[in-house]
Amino acid sequence: MITIAALYHFTPFPDPAGLRGPLADLCAAQGVRGTLLLAEEGINGTIAGTRAGIDAVLAHICALPGCDALEWKESSAATQPFGRMKVRLKREIVTMGVPGTDPRSIVGSYVAPVDWNALISAPDVAVIDTRNDYEVAIGTFRGAVDPETETFRDFPAWWAANKERFHNKRIAMFCTGGIRCEKSTAFLKAQGVEEVYHLKGGILKYLEEVPEEESLWEGGCFVFDERVAVGHGLRTLPHELCRACRRPILPEDRARPEFEDGVQCHQCIGEYTDADRARFRERQRQITLAAARGEMHLG
Repeated sequence: MITIAALYHFTPFPDPAGLRGPLADLCAAQGVRGTLLLAEEGINGTIAGTRAGIDAVLAHICALPGCDALEWKESSAATQPFGRMKVRLKREIVTMGVPGTDPRSIVGSYVAPVDWNALISAPDVAVIDTRNDYEVAIGTFRGAVDPETETFRDFPAWWAANKERFHNKRIAMFCTGGIRCEKSTAFLKAQGVEEVYHLKGGILKYLEEVPEEESLWEGGCFVFDERVAVGHGLRTLPHELCRACRRPILPEDRARPEFEDGVQCHQCIGEYTDADRARFRERQRQITLAAARGEMHLG
């Protein structure tokens, strides 16, 4: 059984580049795969491996400056959901693109999963999903507002254009694991919104802790690994990825006339050139050949 750990922590890293090598080396030695992002504002990522391997990497991260209070969310999978390990340097560990947005100095009020239903059911509360459009498409909380953003960078402009809709409302925000809400709630507080809340631990914690019969969540939660989507109890759902656009599809979508494995789906059929599709076909051919050899293609 593979252990999966999703984590983030905001803390000053004056030299994130200096942290990259030892962290990457440890992950390689422990056979841990996934993605970790390092920036001057902290660390973010999801990793997967054996119980011992994950414990070793988490212990290393907890020993980094300011990370002794690191929290993470765990789930499991029958097979390794990542093809490789990437430790990358970034400007931001979650990219909003608004300079000075610092969750360490100002942030919304955390709401535990057990208290979330009562909050978002209140008539004076507007619930905003801060995730991207393709994530919202497969699942969200009942009654939540979908900003229809393609990337998290689009959220500040969406808020500027729509903030009057939420006059005299308390704002409750949520995302997959909590990190986007750290920034979006900090942004709204800086914009003068007084009562801003966010779901502590994100959708993943809610699906883990709140019984399905009491849940206000509808559909699946997109995750950024080969599981694609999870549901209540963090069980893996039947969604797959279109290897062209990386959007989630269902098994029955493969039978649609627009679908070509590795090349296009009904959601992205008009988004690529003939040259793009030729390149995708060659990539898919290489993936098929690798699978026939019993290997994993990392392209």
